[in-house]
Amino acid sequence: MADFQHVYDSPPKGANADWTIPQKWDAFSADEHAMWDRLFARQSAMLPGRAADAFLRGLDVLKLSKPGIPDYRELNQRLMAATGWQVVAVPGLVPDDVFFDHLANRRFPAGNFIRTPQQLDYLQEPDVFHDVFGHVPMLADPVFADYMVAYGKGGLRSLGFGALDHLARLYWYTVEFGLIQEPQGLRIYGAGIVSSYGESVFALDDPSPNRLGFDLMRVMRTHYRIDDFQQNYFVIPSLDYLLRVTVETDFAPLYAELEKLPDIRIADILPGDDVITRGTQEYAEGAGR
Repeated sequence: MADFQHVYDSPPKGANADWTIPQKWDAFSADEHAMWDRLFARQSAMLPGRAADAFLRGLDVLKLSKPGIPDYRELNQRLMAATGWQVVAVPGLVPDDVFFDHLANRRFPAGNFIRTPQQLDYLQEPDVFHDVFGHVPMLADPVFADYMVAYGKGGLRSLGFGALDHLARLYWYTVEFGLIQEPQGLRIYGAGIVSSYGESVFALDDPSPNRLGFDLMRVMRTHYRIDDFQQNYFVIPSLDYLLRVTVETDFAPLYAELEKLPDIRIADILPGDDVITRGTQEYAEGAGR
């Protein structure tokens, strides 16, 4: 977190109590809008055949009437009509309880800044491209939109159990770095993959990572890395399945059981895992960044 520039202990000047700020679309520079267009063109061109059908369908909500960073006044009209969600601008990473509350109320908080040309291929801190291009298309899918609401409500409950680290792993391995099995083959839907040119290729094509069938307990026990390509990807059979297993699970006894079990190291494979692809683990750490 020390390298992050947009992290605050309390809402900065000009922010509301819920950490939202005006987007001020007209205040973005021509260079910032051009960076969005550059990233959008590159990613949208390479994702067909790689991204989940739901993501590709949802891209239409980002094809707005003017180029550059989406104007939330226009974007939210389309997103609200699709699933009742909206995007709200925030100055950067927000506290967990604030984040969960926004999700539970169908609001997705998006950082109000964009990467520089020097950060074209990798930015550890989520910017507006990651947050909007990566997340919003999936929020236009009714099933995934409901999953995100359920996750937000579950996140608020998890704060009373001291189980945030376990629940964060569920978000990481689904919302950020999830794969889905579709009739045409494995596809990506996680925002951390679809917004990354390098990981969009790595997640599906590289022989190094494990690709494992999704299991809720397994996922919530598994460590992850925030600063490099993943060495585990978990594959859901459908969005309906992901929503169902989330809303039908009583997480209180699950958290109690998780406290008794050891965490699973990155890239480990257990005897009971549903192994779709056993990785070679030949990827050199840092090579993708």
